[in-house]
Amino acid sequence: MLKGSLVAIVTPMQAGGALDLPAFRKLIDFHVANGTSGLVVVGTTGESPTVDVEEHCLLIKTAVEHAAGRIPVVAGTGANATAEAIELTAYAKKVGAASSLSVVPYYNKPSQEGLYRHFRTIAEKVELPLILYNVPGRTVADLANDTVLRLAQVPGIVGIKDATADLARGSELIRALAAAGKSEFAVYSGEDITALPLILMGGNGVISVTANVAPKLMAQMCAAALAGDCARARTANDRLLPLHRKLFIEANPIPVKWALAEMGLIGGDLRLPLTPLAAQHHDTVRAALREAGCL
Repeated sequence: MLKGSLVAIVTPMQAGGALDLPAFRKLIDFHVANGTSGLVVVGTTGESPTVDVEEHCLLIKTAVEHAAGRIPVVAGTGANATAEAIELTAYAKKVGAASSLSVVPYYNKPSQEGLYRHFRTIAEKVELPLILYNVPGRTVADLANDTVLRLAQVPGIVGIKDATADLARGSELIRALAAAGKSEFAVYSGEDITALPLILMGGNGVISVTANVAPKLMAQMCAAALAGDCARARTANDRLLPLHRKLFIEANPIPVKWALAEMGLIGGDLRLPLTPLAAQHHDTVRAALREAGCL
């Protein structure tokens, strides 16, 4: 079971939108050096909606090859078509990803039964550990706790990224999983600002946007929380709080890519319909970076 700070890594791009694989490899080295527990590639923060299938596969393959066993790679393989999600997951398994992250199908608004069958089918077709990803603010459909409990009984489905930011719901899920004898089912925060309290309630870590720019501090915060060292965890989290807020001052990943460019780690380009961070937010994000020791 992966624990701690897993980074939802950005996809660096060149001017004009082409993938910048050399910068991507450097980011992987940056995370290995700073204690990140796992790389989550081609998720929302990795601009999965705007990369094509060939690029999607190339990013997974590049991450696995360059990580070279130094750090586990969780491949984003979700889709709103079950067949496409199966194909991406099969590819991730073929090239050596440690597990997959599969988002709730978006736009087509499946029922809870549809969601259950979607994820069960993926897990049955491809023998690769699957982490569910519930982010109703983006997908509209919401994976209910009762459905998660059903899916936790399916072999190969090993955890969930909960991006609801609802701590009551997260704590209820952790309690219900324990009661069902599924304590090994991992629960990760998908919202940086709820990571600390969710871990203290029994969660396993965070799939983090903030870790893109502050990997060492996020890793330290998670490690302290997992060890029950609340004072150390709170000290680290207090430094991270401005980033947790300001990296979402516009739609993710706009601010975090600007921040990484400000740190000199990537070029900062995005693909339409995403646009560069508005100038009036530059000083705000820069101040948060300085407070966390990133600049």
